Amino acid sequence: MSETPVIRARGVGKTFGPVTALDGLDLDLAPGEVHGFLGPNGAGKSTTMRILLGLLRRDAGEVSVFGGDPWHDAVALHRRLAYVPGDVELWPTLSGGEVIDMFLRLRGSHDPRRRDELIERFALDPRKKTRTYSKGNRQKVALIAALAADVDLLLLDEPTAGLDPLMEVVFQDVIAEEQREGRSVLLSSHILAQVEALSDRLSIIRDGTIVESGSLSELRHMTRTTVEVETTEPAESLAGLQGVHDLRRDGERTILEVDGDRVDDLMRQLAPLGVRSLVAHPPTLEQLLMRHYGDDRGGRTDDRAAERTVS
Repeated sequence: MSETPVIRARGVGKTFGPVTALDGLDLDLAPGEVHGFLGPNGAGKSTTMRILLGLLRRDAGEVSVFGGDPWHDAVALHRRLAYVPGDVELWPTLSGGEVIDMFLRLRGSHDPRRRDELIERFALDPRKKTRTYSKGNRQKVALIAALAADVDLLLLDEPTAGLDPLMEVVFQDVIAEEQREGRSVLLSSHILAQVEALSDRLSIIRDGTIVESGSLSELRHMTRTTVEVETTEPAESLAGLQGVHDLRRDGERTILEVDGDRVDDLMRQLAPLGVRSLVAHPPTLEQLLMRHYGDDRGGRTDDRAAERTVS
């Protein structure tokens, strides 16, 4: 990576009593990059975010944000970043607009026109007291306050929790605009389509360790492509090819899976069989995750629950 990373973590460890939340985590975020951060509950995503924010102190390893230490340089670093959690609590007697304005005044530098534009785009009524807001509207307040701030880094931990599908589309549009302005984004989300649409690179975390990291196209080479083909000649012989898996018939179609590095070989073997139609489905982000997690979707103890075990 030629440019100095906005975030650089090496060998980061964190425990809460008997629970290991992070176990040698490595992570990089480049300037101007949207980086997807994926894993089930308990994998270590929220703990990582808290360490980057300087809210938790790591037990091992090295972490830098803009070249500074999040624990020792938190005040200076927070002038350059904004954070949106997945569960927002607000002052119940203040209106949404008052909360947004308070956050922005604390930062000192913001564009009021940007604030008003975001309120309109996210369809938030800023006059209502926050105690009347749904979860989705509380998320909107946090998102607007973060996105209206003049910062270089957005740390987003399940930021669209509670938003309806229309607002998720607005969120994606705004994040794409933020990236074009040169801002960097670390995005943790359970909405795989959202991560797939926005991320330049992504990292998959399991048991507190990054198990895969790279662009989606790079990671797709590590899993299988599904091929549906109709041929004039029988295609059962393809089952014996190296890299071909789960060949089966469905009416006139032959359906199979092929390893990413064996697609060329398969195409050469298909040609003599007289291909009438062919459809190839690249592996989805969900398939990439399932490669590492299988049916173990619950992960370990939830990050927040682990933190609460500490007296």
